[in-house]
Amino acid sequence: MYLRRSVLYPVVKKYYNIRLVSTDNFTFTEKSEPKSWQEIPGPPTRPVFGQLFNFLPGGIFYQKKEQMPEIMYKNYGPIVRFGGTFGSPPMIFLYEPEAAFHVFRNENWTPVRPGFQSLEYFRKHYNKDHNPDESTGLMTEHGEVWRKFRTKVNQVMLQPKTIKLYSHILTEVAEDMIKRMKSKRNEKNMIEGKFDTELNLWALEAIGVVALGDRLNCLDPNLPKDSPARKLIQAVRDVLTVTEELDFRPSLWRYIATPTFKKAMKYYGDQTKLNEFFINKSIEKLKDKGTANEEKGVLEKLLEIDYKTAVIMANDMLFAGVDTTANTIIGALFLLAKNPEKQNKLREEILSKQEKLPYLRACIKETMRLLPVVGGNFRQTTKEYNVMGYKIPKDMFVIVANQYMCMMEENFPQAAEFIPERWIVDKSDPLYYGNTHPFVYSPFGFGVRSCIGRRIAELEMETFLAKLIENFQIEWFGPPMKTRASSINYLMGPYNFIFKDVK
Repeated sequence: MYLRRSVLYPVVKKYYNIRLVSTDNFTFTEKSEPKSWQEIPGPPTRPVFGQLFNFLPGGIFYQKKEQMPEIMYKNYGPIVRFGGTFGSPPMIFLYEPEAAFHVFRNENWTPVRPGFQSLEYFRKHYNKDHNPDESTGLMTEHGEVWRKFRTKVNQVMLQPKTIKLYSHILTEVAEDMIKRMKSKRNEKNMIEGKFDTELNLWALEAIGVVALGDRLNCLDPNLPKDSPARKLIQAVRDVLTVTEELDFRPSLWRYIATPTFKKAMKYYGDQTKLNEFFINKSIEKLKDKGTANEEKGVLEKLLEIDYKTAVIMANDMLFAGVDTTANTIIGALFLLAKNPEKQNKLREEILSKQEKLPYLRACIKETMRLLPVVGGNFRQTTKEYNVMGYKIPKDMFVIVANQYMCMMEENFPQAAEFIPERWIVDKSDPLYYGNTHPFVYSPFGFGVRSCIGRRIAELEMETFLAKLIENFQIEWFGPPMKTRASSINYLMGPYNFIFKDVK
């Protein structure tokens, strides 16, 4: 038996008398004949309607969509079969990190991560200018085409010295957002208007600097309604809305051109054209800039690859880099407001003006553990696996329930509590995060398909959260914030934050 890790993490033996996982390359199971995946425990499925009746009155998930991972684990164990609905394929949920780790690790160098099918349809079929031999982007490609494109852009997106170029301008964006928030406070020190929309404006302004090469001025209260920046703000909102309806809810668009599908095709095209407008503006600025011997930014390096690559990456960055960072900041503010002693500790670190801010990073990591923007990692298998006594066929959708695993006491002691210290304490401390399986916490994905914008997102969030805590004493009143599960986990209002000036 060949093992790459020195320690085996046993499966929950309450359910299965079997040790781990096997693939077609090596074996970990004590049973010789795995059962069919169709015998995996799971909620009942009906013909045609699949799982739909489970979400109707009397169903196991009725008005409990956000509790689905917990309900499935408690009712069916560490491996769960979830039948398909309205053309959506069946899925296998894994709650055992070592089993999940070996499946993901043994995928090839071009793992398949499904999702965003309507966007893929637009880029590959609806868009008449598409060349079948060219990549449509990281979010909509798989296989060798994806690998070649990812290899090209890795050298740009993952260079620390390139990302550090944005420290100063992202600080400017953060300071402008602080000014905007102060101007929008009422007599109770609460932000007037939709707080999540405000945070989305900050996130769009921040990622726009990287993707489009310049400030969009999203935070300008006098931004004209007919300006390209205002149109881009609306386009990003529209795209995220229709994507959620088409790809993350039951929909017939795969069979007929529904009204929402027609809107989506228009919105995807509008966003692409607006991105091209801003990139062309940046190209003209770069011409005026001359050939000074200085480090080039992300857009400039992507343009050196080719124009289409720059446009595709801008589309992907604006698509994936707005709601995600905005929701993480909302989550961090909520947790820090509910834990004032942690907030004060963070403020002391920030006001010390020291170069490294380990507690700031720890607070963001702990936020992504407790309130992650996605519930887990997702793959479509490229080979057959024997997992926990069951045969998982090729092309099966497998989801790792990272969010729920992060809330298990056996993985993180005092799992329900906001304890940033677990990320910076000594290895001998029982709270030390390294005591759990490394695949439990994986907010940016795994392997070659991990988030290419991780460094950018971390810099944006660290810069903005530091400015928020430096300027505001943040409080919360009322019941805890609720989450709505969709394409990401949206933290829902009312946003009962109070932002008092730091004295």
